[in-house]
Amino acid sequence: MDELRVAAIASLAPLEDLDTDPFAVDTRSQQAMCARWAADRGYVVTRTLLFYGLRADHCGLWCDVEAGQVDLFVAPNRRVLARALRSVEEFSAECERRGVRLETAGLAEPQYTSAMKAEVHRRLSMPTAGYDGT
Repeated sequence: MDELRVAAIASLAPLEDLDTDPFAVDTRSQQAMCARWAADRGYVVTRTLLFYGLRADHCGLWCDVEAGQVDLFVAPNRRVLARALRSVEEFSAECERRGVRLETAGLAEPQYTSAMKAEVHRRLSMPTAGYDGT
């Protein structure tokens, strides 16, 4: 059987939320959690999606499904999914209608230290200067 192809959903949050909810701001960790979840099951992440308040019927969610490149969606947790989508319930219903699984990784979020928050801040505040986080 072919491995399942996964679209990892991460959510956007303003940098100002870094102190109160660092995981919501740290899209790299959100995507890494989804990738770890997929790898643990023998799935492969074929798409990484980054949204805030997207409609359930938006073509950005479904074009890869329609092209046969995505078999299921995964988000790190319900909180991230609720930020990424306008309505989790509508998206869940659309997934069911289209026969596409929707999962949450449900893994433990990182415990952010001051140094980790500073790294996230540095990475996200310098993209226009050519810094790519590596």
